[in-house]
Amino acid sequence: MPRTSVSSRESLRLHVLESLPPLPAFRSADIEKQVFTHRSLHGRPSHLFEDSPEDPAPDNEKLEHQGDSVLLLVVTDLLREEYPYLRVGPSTKMRSLVVTNATLATISQQYRLPDRLRQHVSQSVALRASGRVQADLFEAYVGGLYIDQGMDVVKSWLVALLRPYVQEAYRVVKQQHSTIPPDAEQLPPSSSESEEPSGSNTDTQLIPPQCHIAEAHSPRTRLGTPPTVGHLSLFNQHIHRQDKVVEWIYQYLGTRSTPMWTAQVMMNGESLGIGTGRTKKLAKDAAARLGLDKMGVHVPYVYTAKLRGAMKTFQRLRRITLLRIGR
Repeated sequence: MPRTSVSSRESLRLHVLESLPPLPAFRSADIEKQVFTHRSLHGRPSHLFEDSPEDPAPDNEKLEHQGDSVLLLVVTDLLREEYPYLRVGPSTKMRSLVVTNATLATISQQYRLPDRLRQHVSQSVALRASGRVQADLFEAYVGGLYIDQGMDVVKSWLVALLRPYVQEAYRVVKQQHSTIPPDAEQLPPSSSESEEPSGSNTDTQLIPPQCHIAEAHSPRTRLGTPPTVGHLSLFNQHIHRQDKVVEWIYQYLGTRSTPMWTAQVMMNGESLGIGTGRTKKLAKDAAARLGLDKMGVHVPYVYTAKLRGAMKTFQRLRRITLLRIGR
């Protein structure tokens, strides 16, 4: 029985892989090698302003940076082509859903990119199993392919790959939009929270599905505790007790009529969580909840109907690759 189960899973994986667009191959062996080189392999210091021309960094971080921008451009173009009359606010939300870490990690796994990752031997198991590393690797592949063969090849591949994700995101965001009271859409966000800061970090990773889940159930994190102080204050208490220092990175992704912020909390160069909300404060609270989870601090919450809907959305986006079967 176990052998049949394993065989069935492998058969399913191969079926899914065959349903994906073929993974474009690199012409340059050097670029391909760099794409699959994690920074841990060489252990370069991260505080340097720039590399020496005689000794550039051999890891894939710059390719990931390039790929992130290329991916956003391709998805933005695809949204415009598929839904030319879509307003900017819903379009921004759709794009965020399409390029979540969870989605990119799933695609990376389907192409078995993590199996080819080169990293320090002491971190090999943890890094290959990390969803963020898997997503970063996919972005590095996109960036490397762009440098190797140009935008036409990259766009042709990504459009075929991501169109089902865009269509699912359209369905999800349209459904969410229909539940928003008309009066709420007319309320302009406060200038202190909604205007895009000039120093916004455009390289901050976009919102993973679990962050949307965190926002969905943030109205009641602990019984009787307001969402804007419950998680964040508890998180700050634990950080203070451990004598740790954290860094917050913000990004504005919305419009004046549809505000949306992301907040990412970093500690020792590692992301503890990324949250989203209509204000910075709500986004920080959502990220703080994820940070508490990662630190092993259990925070009970009420499992509401809204959360169940968010969970279903999360599962659909995680499984969308499997929807290709039979198409």
